[in-house]
Amino acid sequence: MLTLVLTRHGLTDRSVPEQHLGQHLDVSINEAGRRQAQALAQRLASIAFDRVITSPLFRARETAELIVRAGPRHARGWAMEADPRLREMDYGAWEGRTYAEIDETDGAFRRQWGQAPDTLACPGGESGLDVAERVRSFLGDLLDEHRAWYARASFRAATSGWGRPGSRPERPVLAVGHGTSNRILLCVALGVPLAGYRQRFVQDYVNLTVLRWEVGAAADQATLLVMNDQSHLRGLTEVPWV
Repeated sequence: MLTLVLTRHGLTDRSVPEQHLGQHLDVSINEAGRRQAQALAQRLASIAFDRVITSPLFRARETAELIVRAGPRHARGWAMEADPRLREMDYGAWEGRTYAEIDETDGAFRRQWGQAPDTLACPGGESGLDVAERVRSFLGDLLDEHRAWYARASFRAATSGWGRPGSRPERPVLAVGHGTSNRILLCVALGVPLAGYRQRFVQDYVNLTVLRWEVGAAADQATLLVMNDQSHLRGLTEVPWV
């Protein structure tokens, strides 16, 4: 089984008031964001992630580094993988602008976009379908790689006598992304119509979201185990899916 632990980066100085922070303002997380990431790191400290994959944007990479640093000692030296397909939506001309600022100059189109964010692109940027294409490619490659990993793990178990016959080893993978790209990834993984990604899903800062695929499952056949859980920000340390 492939277990994908998905989270969003921590707070930045551009996060409040809320604005379209996409691909072009490559900012760091702030002190509050680092505390959020450290809280999730403590919650996940017992999980030996087999892979850690992050958006190449700095706020995501910094969050991933804080989580990995708190993990099992043997995993701390593993290199993180930056995958551009996990980048946030390209908001084009709306980059760095608050909703109120956009409404002053582009309110009519933004209302249209809010009704059809799957097909309408931000001015000079991406549509939901554009983001879905790249996250679907990411999930497809992740599952292809996992099938090869599972075949090797099964062979080792069979030849060494380790493990129960027919057992399916769980393989945890961490992915650190962004608010919109994560919500679109959830639509793709769960087979949910993309048009409703803004209404159907929430991805708060440094939340815990967990998806699982059985061996051989397609990209849109995930099971949702945990959704937008921020209990670690209130001091809880339980890992709910283990």
